[in-house]
Amino acid sequence: MKDRSESKVPEKSANPTSPWPLPGASDLLDYWVDAWQRSILLLDVLRQRGNNCVEHNAREAPNVLSFDAELVRDGRSLPRPVNYGLVRIIPPKGTSIDPSKRPFIVFDPRAGHGPGIGGMKHDSEIGVALVAGHPCYFVGFLPDPVPGQTIEDVCEAEARFVEEVAARHPGAEGKPCLIGNCQAGWQIMMMSAVHPERVGPIMLAGSPLSYWAGVHGKNPMRYLGGLLAGTWLTSLAGDLGHGIFDGANLVANFESLHPDNTYWKKIYNVYSKVDTEPPRFLEFEKWWGSPVLLNAEEMQAIADQLFVGNKLSSGELYSSNGLRVDLRNIKSPIIVFCSWGDDITPPQQALDWILDLYDHEDEIVRAGQTIVYCLHQSIGHLGIFVSGKVATKEHGEFAQSMDMIDLMPPGLYEAVITGIDENVENPELVQGSYLFSLETRTLDDIRKLGGNSPEDDRAFATAARVSEITQGVYSALMRPTIRAMVTETSAELTRRSHPNRLRFEMFADENPLMRPVADWAGSVRGNRRTASPDNPFLAFERMASDMIASGLEMWGKARDAATEAFFFNTYGSPILQAMVGLRADKTSVSPRIGRDVAREAAAKQAAIHLEQRIDQGGLIEAAVRALIYVRLPEGKVDERGFAALKQISTELPAAKRVGLAGFKVIVKEQYLIPLLDSERAIVALSKLLPEDHRQCEEALALVRRVLAARGVLPEEGARRLKRVEAMFAGPPPKVGRDKAA
Repeated sequence: MKDRSESKVPEKSANPTSPWPLPGASDLLDYWVDAWQRSILLLDVLRQRGNNCVEHNAREAPNVLSFDAELVRDGRSLPRPVNYGLVRIIPPKGTSIDPSKRPFIVFDPRAGHGPGIGGMKHDSEIGVALVAGHPCYFVGFLPDPVPGQTIEDVCEAEARFVEEVAARHPGAEGKPCLIGNCQAGWQIMMMSAVHPERVGPIMLAGSPLSYWAGVHGKNPMRYLGGLLAGTWLTSLAGDLGHGIFDGANLVANFESLHPDNTYWKKIYNVYSKVDTEPPRFLEFEKWWGSPVLLNAEEMQAIADQLFVGNKLSSGELYSSNGLRVDLRNIKSPIIVFCSWGDDITPPQQALDWILDLYDHEDEIVRAGQTIVYCLHQSIGHLGIFVSGKVATKEHGEFAQSMDMIDLMPPGLYEAVITGIDENVENPELVQGSYLFSLETRTLDDIRKLGGNSPEDDRAFATAARVSEITQGVYSALMRPTIRAMVTETSAELTRRSHPNRLRFEMFADENPLMRPVADWAGSVRGNRRTASPDNPFLAFERMASDMIASGLEMWGKARDAATEAFFFNTYGSPILQAMVGLRADKTSVSPRIGRDVAREAAAKQAAIHLEQRIDQGGLIEAAVRALIYVRLPEGKVDERGFAALKQISTELPAAKRVGLAGFKVIVKEQYLIPLLDSERAIVALSKLLPEDHRQCEEALALVRRVLAARGVLPEEGARRLKRVEAMFAGPPPKVGRDKAA
């Protein structure tokens, strides 16, 4: 008889590395431990974020600058005091500053958040300007406004700051370069329109100037004023704040654009990468979670005059002394940096002010304005002035090429930044890793980017009229009661209980429930067990996260589509338009800047002056005119030609050098003269040349050297160069002709 133990079927052995007999149980345990530990660590990250914000907001002058700075001018000490200040950025150790280079001033946006975003990283607008050798300054602000300060007061303070910086650098080649991010961009444009003589090149990064502009299916923020029936809610918020508008409301508007990121993706990104992501997250959230305050009058003016009224580019804004804020007054180069990925300031809002001011690019030339724009393909709004990659590429190239831009003659250009490869000739003349070029453009190139139809403009104009009505009704019926009920204490309580503050502070150590979290997190870090990257439950988590994010994104898009449909169905109604006084027989309601008789008279005088200057000048004027004549058909310049000019300048004796300001005047004049009469301008070259043929040969050699910097000339350019060479060579000797006779 057989032993039963011998006939028994042997059991399958479990995975020797797993204490669990079921398939996948080990993966489940690993994932469960990892997920639980990540939850504790995420909670600790939120605790640190709350503590950071409490500590940051308790400072007298909170900012997120990563550079040391010293105060130069406190705006509170000005005759019209404001809560702004000017500081000098102290160059980091090892950074060399060239005192002959123009200073840079970075203006930070006061659009709900605190200051410092333009210099939060070393790879930033401030950082690249310092690397390029420029003295650098920063204009920031305090969290609380000075009682009674206005937008005009801030503009006047900024004009004083620019004047102060220029006075500190009397030997610099060129006036200060101003960089305005977002809200700061339109503010320095207003200041520069009133004080054009004080400023150098102006760079606008993600700055809206044409507030109605956009395209259907995108840019939902432009409908917000119509969705709320005007700006009366802005007035209500200011009255509930006892004369103070809480910037947290603006932050909430920005966050509402992308509910998928606000309510899920941002936090999940930290949760899923909790071992590596917290430093970057905490650095950014310190800025994002520190809203500042504005006077109610400031915010009301911004909402009424700009975002709903769209009065900046139409010349409908006036200073307190009756001076019109006319952007055509600005004669310094204006550089506009915008992105297709920016839904807060889309390219249309950043660029369509040009279409509001001018009907043709020739008008830009006659106005003496140089406008350069650069389009990024994907970066978002904050990335325009926060991204390290954007800083080291676009901002770095602009910093290195600002003098070249300042020398450009009037017109409309697009900045094109490309990598360097073996096809680039004379790469030794290129600074850095990119080639910076400027290509001429027309207003049709901007129109091709998309924009409003006349019907769209009529709908926005209707919304602006409705806003005036509802604002009047609120002021007459509701405001007295609201103001009588609100106290400073209730206003402060309202601000403290704002969701955009509570969600930070409730996780800080001030909350007794959060105090054990630090110890829990310390214990977790000491016993951290991460799940394997190929853990199937981790893959399921990511799939669930993607589904949640996609659902929120779809909801946001559906909301935006409904908002757009509501806006145009409501404000596009002919009945409503008639009720608010918009006549159906008017072909256009888009605000257009009016004629300026003094400006037109000045333009005529300038044309007469140029006519007289066609055959006047010397060898420098002749060489510049020749360069422009040869290269003009291409409609393109790049940094190599400018680098060759700088090399030539350093080789010349000091007595023969022309400063940047003087050379800029020559370039502008010699560019405009051929536009009056191209043939007469080139024929008159011989009158500008000296009789000394040796000097003419030397000048021609320099012209060839600059032209050769970009490589071989195209066919038309080569033909024009031959004509120039013949004129510089002069007429044949008379002796030969006499002998022939």
